[in-house]
Amino acid sequence: MNEYLRTVPDKPAAEIAIDSGLVRALLVAQALDEIPDAADLPLAKIAEGWDSEVWRLGHAHAVRLPRRALAAPLVRHEQAVLPGVAEQLAPTGVRVPSPVVDGVPDAGYPWPWSVVPWIEGERALDESAAARGAWAETLAHALHALHVAAPASYPLNPFRGVPLATRMGTVAENLRKLEEAGTVDATDAERLKRVWRDGLAAAPWNRPPVWIHGDLHPGNLVARDGGLAGIIDFGDVTAGDPAYDLAVAWLAFDATGRSRFMAAAGPHYDEAVWIRAHAWAAAVAAMLLAHSDDNPDYFALGQAAAAEVIADAAV
Repeated sequence: MNEYLRTVPDKPAAEIAIDSGLVRALLVAQALDEIPDAADLPLAKIAEGWDSEVWRLGHAHAVRLPRRALAAPLVRHEQAVLPGVAEQLAPTGVRVPSPVVDGVPDAGYPWPWSVVPWIEGERALDESAAARGAWAETLAHALHALHVAAPASYPLNPFRGVPLATRMGTVAENLRKLEEAGTVDATDAERLKRVWRDGLAAAPWNRPPVWIHGDLHPGNLVARDGGLAGIIDFGDVTAGDPAYDLAVAWLAFDATGRSRFMAAAGPHYDEAVWIRAHAWAAAVAAMLLAHSDDNPDYFALGQAAAAEVIADAAV
């Protein structure tokens, strides 16, 4: 990894110390009606992202807690939206972590938190792109079920599902830094820029906002036994242009899987949506490459996604 990416820290510091004692106290105070043995089930921290920590509770549940104030609204959004999303996706067989406990501040912890079902499987990030192609159609069907008109009360997100033009400055800056640092050579940087420009020139979304996941990539997909078991981490859930979610065609799949995904999803989206989705994939790949110095898995995802985006770029 180049010097620029090695020296810029990315993940924000936690604003509160979360330990097993705190999590257990929250469970005892608020979760016993829904999970009577929550005081005694095994409890272990299994993940810590930019925004939240996840603690596994026994075999069937997980506890999701914000680690900084900025993430607290994301949990509230999940609590409000995920029950409906779970119902929408149920016919597809794809699960989402709809909360079974809507936790509130307590025991010295200042923010909302949730207990959610544990979705058994592995991160799709740990599968090869070729292996992910086995469930390309399933993901397409799940997104079609998700992408329905949202009510006016949907959670607002200024970065996801918005017109591409609103992100021009950020995308340009990421690409400039990557080219300057040598992470992306001049030829590939120009191809990524061309994909982005094509997206800007495409017809915009002119229909009512539809529900979107808002952070759809292999790290938020759960695979099991050759299939897609679940979609997780809906903290960025919002409504708008579905092209943002459809960028997963380049983030998750190789050319074969992408063809299967797009064929299954295609009847529901016009050509302009796919042009914008390609542009969003370029933007996300650049973001991952520019801001994953402390997470090699996501830097590698950025490299792979950039290669897929460039492979489909017009010559």
